[in-house]
Amino acid sequence: MIVRLLLAALAAGLIAGMAMTPAQYVKAIPLIMQAEAYENGEAGHAHDAAEAGAAHEHAEESMLGFGRFWDTVLANLVAGAGFALMLAAVALIMGVELPAGREAIMRGLLLGAGAWFCVQLAPSLSLPPAVPGFPYADLGDRQSWWMITVAASAVGLWCLVIRPEWFLKALGLVIIVAPHLWGSPVPEDLASEVPAYIASAYAAASLATTLFFWLLLGGLLGHFLSRVPEEAAA
Repeated sequence: MIVRLLLAALAAGLIAGMAMTPAQYVKAIPLIMQAEAYENGEAGHAHDAAEAGAAHEHAEESMLGFGRFWDTVLANLVAGAGFALMLAAVALIMGVELPAGREAIMRGLLLGAGAWFCVQLAPSLSLPPAVPGFPYADLGDRQSWWMITVAASAVGLWCLVIRPEWFLKALGLVIIVAPHLWGSPVPEDLASEVPAYIASAYAAASLATTLFFWLLLGGLLGHFLSRVPEEAAA
């Protein structure tokens, strides 16, 4: 039944989303707090940037009213569930077989790695994750370029990995590279109070935590979907 497939995907997404929060708090969130301290001019009035960021966290109004931690948890749960449903749909459309056991987990890991490449790594090559206070291009331009790059990366990866024809593999590589040759949106003003090392460290931390998320999501999804009876997936 389709309900079993949905429940399997949701279970994988919620577990991966919950695990994402502590992973972010190990490295990514402290860097965001340091950047906020520089953005608000608090870094020079505290013993260090981390202390200033912590003081700012207590004083700020959270977007959903639950505080930074619980807002992050809720956002990760929603994102995990949504991405899990998307990845499950891709697996079913492509006819990926998930036999029980380690092979299902391995195929799920490969699905997760492919999704991480398309959604996180490929766009970040020209439009890296940025901390608060760092210069941004127009939001609409960034979103449009990001969606085009994700779609191009997915199509290109499908041509490279799935299709056996050499000319389609070459076309896939061209499709992946095309958005970067076109160029991502560039902010008009590049000035920032945030040190460059914080921005570069955050970009690396963001890619590392999202890789953990996608691999965990893919592995869990492969495991859970392999336990759904074949007649339910028909």
